[in-house]
Amino acid sequence: MGCDGGTIPRRDELVRVKQKPEQKDKDAEREFRWLHCTLTQQRLQEPIVMCGMGRLYSKQSLIERLLEKEKMPEMSVHVKSLKDIKTLQLTPNPAFTEEDKTEGLLDTRHAPYICKLIGLEMSGKFRFVALWTCGCVVSERALKQIKGNSASTCPLCQTPYSVEDIVVLNGNEEDLELMKVKMEMRAAKRKSSKKDKKEAKKVEIKTETDEPCASTTVEEAKPSTSTKVKGLTNQKRLGAANAMQDPELKRLKNDFSVAKDPKASDVYKSLFTSHKTEKEQERAHWVTYNPFYN
Repeated sequence: MGCDGGTIPRRDELVRVKQKPEQKDKDAEREFRWLHCTLTQQRLQEPIVMCGMGRLYSKQSLIERLLEKEKMPEMSVHVKSLKDIKTLQLTPNPAFTEEDKTEGLLDTRHAPYICKLIGLEMSGKFRFVALWTCGCVVSERALKQIKGNSASTCPLCQTPYSVEDIVVLNGNEEDLELMKVKMEMRAAKRKSSKKDKKEAKKVEIKTETDEPCASTTVEEAKPSTSTKVKGLTNQKRLGAANAMQDPELKRLKNDFSVAKDPKASDVYKSLFTSHKTEKEQERAHWVTYNPFYN
């Protein structure tokens, strides 16, 4: 029943071995991270931004997701507003052509961006960093070489920066842990700067209210606005009292009589019924005189 010719079976022909899981292509994964948006998994479109963890995004797609208030994936949960992202200042690669946009590994093609200082391509083979203060992107090698000369200014735009502002783009697990710590440091620094601004405003308000002694002595010599207002009101009251004593205003009162007016003449007083001659006469006054009854 077989094996008559002396055939010797091997072990893998008799024993079924468990198949190994498929391994990811590291080069393809590296290329995908440097050429595609972390949020939409589509090709990166300018302007390109980064988050505090160093991941790359297309700014338009990220803003649309924030406006729609949709739930972010786990890799982008920390992005809650535009304050959590930074626009990158990238240097285009002059050797990058339309043919390089076709599918394939970056080993055989050119990367779309390079380091402006030493010309390294931003393909994932070399480590690249970005500065959170200005958004300039350079290779880590170039930054280390120049750091001895200018430790606190950007080599491209001369913007000052600190250690927590250096963000590694598409870093490994160790870099991600370090980026988390730097995010917390920047947040704490932002809060402290806000407190300092508030305190500075309070000091300015106090200095405006508490003026120097020289100005206070001058102000003491000058009447204040409140005293001026009080003086004006008192003057108005005195003027009103004097006006009430005016004989012309007294005539407007109901108890005023022409017969008691010292300035009026007797001829003028005789025209009114309050005159003594009008009171003594027997017939009616000429105004009320009626020939049928008098």
